Amino acid sequence: MKLGIVILAAGKGTRMRSALPKVLHPLAGRPLIRHVIDAAHALGAVQICCVYGHGGELVPTTLAAAGCIWVEQTERLGTGHAVLQAMPALAAMNRVLILYGDVPLIEPETLNRLVADSAHTALGVLTLRLPDPTGYGRIVRDKHGRVLRIVEQKDASEAELEINEVNTGIIVADRRALNDWLHQIDNKNAQGEYYLTDVIGIATAAGVQVATTAPEMPEEVAGVNDRLQLAQLERYHQRRLAESLLLGGTSIADPARIDIRGELICERDVTLDVNLICEGRVRLGANVRVGPNCVLKDCDIGADTEILANCLIEGAKIGVGARIGPFARLRPDADIGDRCHIGNFVEVKKSRVAEASKINHLSYIGDTDIGSHVNVGAGTITCNYDGVNKHRTAIGDRAFIGSNTALVAPVDVGAGATIGAGSVITRAAPADQLTLTRAAQVTIEGWQRPVKLKPTPPDSQD
Repeated sequence: MKLGIVILAAGKGTRMRSALPKVLHPLAGRPLIRHVIDAAHALGAVQICCVYGHGGELVPTTLAAAGCIWVEQTERLGTGHAVLQAMPALAAMNRVLILYGDVPLIEPETLNRLVADSAHTALGVLTLRLPDPTGYGRIVRDKHGRVLRIVEQKDASEAELEINEVNTGIIVADRRALNDWLHQIDNKNAQGEYYLTDVIGIATAAGVQVATTAPEMPEEVAGVNDRLQLAQLERYHQRRLAESLLLGGTSIADPARIDIRGELICERDVTLDVNLICEGRVRLGANVRVGPNCVLKDCDIGADTEILANCLIEGAKIGVGARIGPFARLRPDADIGDRCHIGNFVEVKKSRVAEASKINHLSYIGDTDIGSHVNVGAGTITCNYDGVNKHRTAIGDRAFIGSNTALVAPVDVGAGATIGAGSVITRAAPADQLTLTRAAQVTIEGWQRPVKLKPTPPDSQD
């Protein structure tokens, strides 16, 4: 079977009150429609066709690498009309599955069941029973339980409004039959639109049996129409991600205070404190401990490492048994070796720090290669930028850099060298020697600190 998928993403999203097309608003760090596209790929679809409209080329441009065919619906005349725009692109498919760019949490397992349950017939519909079906199209069945049609809320009778089985909008159909049904629908309804749901009535009138399937959770088919609904789905999704980590053996201090905006991989016995944000791909080795209020983005952290409170780590690699923070910032291409200490208010960027080296306080290390067992004193900076170009600094094994030192790149500090506190190093410092540029201390006798003169009061008047 060749399965083609249509994703409808042409809606304006007025209730979002945003210049950004609704389907590009992020959920867990990815556009809403990206979640749907990923679910479609997980089904092994031969062809994925996305119908866009509002926002013009911004939607297909943003998702150019998503592996989809993009078709524009220049006139927004309803969901039936939108699907019809996609049908020529799916001419080689046997069956067509229709999804929605603003229904982001549909599970591939649910869609697989829908496709399997409807394999014996030309049409399958994903339905759901709700305690309060207000706003949804109702599934109308005959006395034998067979689906007859779907009636929209605005067109439903009082009796039909009492039905609590609703249409999710997700259907799968034989491609040829669907194409025929789409050409038969009209816009004689309260909205004046061509409803995709009308194909159900057309199909049943022709004797087609409609197969129905239900999702495991209602949130799978929840749509996003405003920012409140988006926030509600975000929290639901984050809770599910946290539950999965907990069941996998990760300790989380508060599952309600973790946000995963990408992929978080935790090996055994990882511990996560509150207010953690993970973006991109993050891997945490066994026994890693992450303190409160940290942001981890596209980083790899080795086993037995501790990340203390309030650290920002982006694009960095950290070895085994390291200690980072608190209040440390590791920027892209920071490569921190095993058993290193990167302390409070230390920033490292595009630098390699070899094993067992320490940069514990108030330092900036950029474009630098630091050997093993090096101690970098408080207040040290590598002056790597001359206003035009970046230059590198090299510090050999076992070097000791005194506090408040400026290393003006390009410069080399030899293995075992000691740099005296307060130095500005502009030339190579030899191995195993003390190098310093400290000026002689001078005391000026008789010097007095300036004193601000008190203003003279105005003359008093009788």
